[in-house]
Amino acid sequence: MQQLPRTHYKAKAGPTENLSGYLFLAPTILVLGTFVVLPILYAVFLSLQKVQLLGGIEYEFVGFRNFSQLVEDERVWIALKNTAEYVAIVVPSQTILALFLAVTLNSGIRGKSWWRVLFFLPTVTSSAVLTLIFMWIYNTNGLLNDLLSAVGFPTYNWLGDPAVALKAIMIMNIWSTAPFFMVIYLAALQDIPKYLYEAAELDGANGWNKFINITIPMLKPVTFFVVAMGIIGTFQLFDQSYIFSKGTGGPNTATLTIVLLIYQAVFRNLQMGYAAAIAFLLAGVIVAITLIQRRLFGGEKN
Repeated sequence: MQQLPRTHYKAKAGPTENLSGYLFLAPTILVLGTFVVLPILYAVFLSLQKVQLLGGIEYEFVGFRNFSQLVEDERVWIALKNTAEYVAIVVPSQTILALFLAVTLNSGIRGKSWWRVLFFLPTVTSSAVLTLIFMWIYNTNGLLNDLLSAVGFPTYNWLGDPAVALKAIMIMNIWSTAPFFMVIYLAALQDIPKYLYEAAELDGANGWNKFINITIPMLKPVTFFVVAMGIIGTFQLFDQSYIFSKGTGGPNTATLTIVLLIYQAVFRNLQMGYAAAIAFLLAGVIVAITLIQRRLFGGEKN
C-alpha cells in the first residue's frame, strides 16, 4: 500500500503571541536602553563637544578636536604606559597563581574547604579596605619593610618611590584577584572527565605529562575567559591608584592610569568632552587587545 508523503505544517505565531513576547522583553530592553545604550550615545555626543559646566551647562560642537588633543597630551601617553605595564604583569601573574591554587585544591589536600575559604577571603573584602591595609603594610616603617630588613634585604619607600609605587599596587591586586579566578578554574578542573587521566596513566604518563597534555588543553576556553576578564579589569584600574596617590597619580605620575586620568579630566579640569574621548580610547584599546587575544589563544569557536 502506497504511503502518502507527510506534510509538515509550521505553526505561525499570531499577533497575541508576538505581543506577549515583546511585553516579556520590554523590561530588559528598557533597562539596557536606559543604562547601557543611552549612556554610550551620550558619551559619543560629549566627545564631540566642549562642555561648559560653570554657570549652567552649555555645549559647543568642536568635532574631533578632543580626539586630536589625545595625541598631543603627554599625560595620556604616560597613563597608557603605566596601564599597559600594569596589565602585562598582573594578568599573567594572577592567571598562573589562580591555576596553581585551583590545581592544589583539586588535588585532594586535607582541609580543602578551609583552604578554599582562606584563599577566597581577599576577594570578598572591600577593595578600598584592602588598599588601606596595604598602605599600612607598605609604610616606610610598616610590616613589609620590617620583614625585608629582618632577612637582610633592602627596604623601599613603597608609597613614595616612583620606581616601586606601581609595583606595590600590582602585588596587592595579584593577591586579591587571583582567588576569584581560582574558583572558576576549580569548577573547570572538576568538570574534566576522569577517564582521560586514567587512560593517560595506562599509557605511562606521569603527573606533569597529564597536566600539560590533558589539563591545560581542556582548560583552554576557561583560560580565554580568565585572561579576557583580567585584561578588562586591569585596564580599568582606578580605586587603588586613587587611594594610594590621593587622586594625583603620583609619585611623579608613577601610578597615573587611564581611568584616573578620566576622573581628573572630569572632576578637576571640568573637561567632560575630553574625558569622554579618553574613555573611547580606553574602550578601543580593550576591544582591540581582547580580539587579538581571542585570535592568539583561541576562544570558543562556534
